[in-house]
Amino acid sequence: MAFPDRIERTVELAQPPAKVWAALTTAEGLGTWFGNQATIDLRPGGSAQLKWDTGDAADLRVERVEEPSVFGFTWHIYGLPEGDPRRTYVEFTLEPVGAGTRLTVVESGFGQLAEDDHEKAFGGNVKGWALELGELVEYLDAA
Repeated sequence: MAFPDRIERTVELAQPPAKVWAALTTAEGLGTWFGNQATIDLRPGGSAQLKWDTGDAADLRVERVEEPSVFGFTWHIYGLPEGDPRRTYVEFTLEPVGAGTRLTVVESGFGQLAEDDHEKAFGGNVKGWALELGELVEYLDAA
């Protein structure tokens, strides 16, 4: 039985691509909507880290930077043991639409998991992206 390999979400934002880009690629932006604190070295091969007030953290490896339209990173797969080397790839694509931006996020790489791991990781990230993209919209609308 094949499992879904990717999560894809698209959201229409009222802000121009430059403002959305800053929210996705700066420590200030990421640390406001996608965590409570962040660091980022914005270059392919650079590292980033997100921290939450709960004590959770996520380490990211920047893979793709094509300002102002594509930002991609890999990160640890939710639910796997800490030292597991497998990662998923997350890519944000920004497209100007009128005065705003169409933002598409795709996370792929779930097909490499066994059934139990897939169910936890894929299901958790489907819920997670719905929550995080909602927080991105709130952050951008408040700024």
